[in-house]
Amino acid sequence: MAEAEEEKKDEAAAPAEGGAAPAADPASAEEERVAPKIYKKVLDDGHAGAHGGAWKIALADMMTAMMAFFLLMWLLGATPEEQRQGVAEYFQPSEQTTSSAGELGGSNGMFGGRSIIDPETTPDDPKQSSMMERVTPRSEAGPDENQGSSPNDKTQESKNQKNLTEEQKREIAAQAEKEKVDMLEKEVQERLTQNAQLNELKSQVNFIQQKDGLRIEIIDKANFSMFGSGGAGMNAKAQALIREIGKSVATMPNKLSVKGHTDSIPFTDGSNRSNWSLSLERAEATRKILEQSGIPASRFARIEGLADKVPFNSGDPLDPRNRRMSITVLYNDPPPASPAEPATP
Repeated sequence: MAEAEEEKKDEAAAPAEGGAAPAADPASAEEERVAPKIYKKVLDDGHAGAHGGAWKIALADMMTAMMAFFLLMWLLGATPEEQRQGVAEYFQPSEQTTSSAGELGGSNGMFGGRSIIDPETTPDDPKQSSMMERVTPRSEAGPDENQGSSPNDKTQESKNQKNLTEEQKREIAAQAEKEKVDMLEKEVQERLTQNAQLNELKSQVNFIQQKDGLRIEIIDKANFSMFGSGGAGMNAKAQALIREIGKSVATMPNKLSVKGHTDSIPFTDGSNRSNWSLSLERAEATRKILEQSGIPASRFARIEGLADKVPFNSGDPLDPRNRRMSITVLYNDPPPASPAEPATP
């Protein structure tokens, strides 16, 4: 009996111990549940890093630079010396302080206002020929009035002059002379227009282009005469007119020719004078007034008196227009006569 009771006590104590043990299990279960799991991945040492893309970018950059370099070499080989010099001048530093901001953009920019994809801005045929000549911003805008020619411009101009024949040089010089006398004609007309006292005499001044130069004729009319009848004394109004013409002519280095013309009215019998001497005296009087206007005496090439032998109106020897003074600005290099140009006296 005693053994049976002890067994019952042991069975009763066993559940109590079993109940205390479960109280400790939740804490340990919680610790096991929140514990982090760490995974370690180990890569074997090999050549896997070489399969990246960094080397491809470096190779592409190198190939692009080599292509640009060989393209530059090809362009330089296909370009003549003159255009290479122009390209070098384009990249030379220039003074931009005197230029406004707008002069460096727009139509004055690198491509002259044209698109980069315009066929005219690129060489049209990839062959060993010259590149298309591009207009630089400096030449597009034109030189400033205070800016002189660069040494490269003078060198290029001298090279072009050496390549010209003598006939071409004469034609260029003759064309330049003609342009100068054309400007002289406009200047004289402007002077007479701006002068209120001489504006009414503007119709009596004729400009005639002839083979040896520009002839300026001052013609008498029925209501105006430069000289008194049979005399060589020039009146004040005619002197003012000659001086205005002389001021414009004085700015040019060309030689001058002065000719006097008269009508056919003869001198009285027994007089020691004639229309020959009268026309020469009037030509000399005109020369003196021109010299007073600032024209040196060394510029006068000829002083002639033609009397009535070259009339303005050959149909009427007594026409007052036959009395006139001719001042010819001679060409330094006479231009070739045009076949259609009529002969002038």
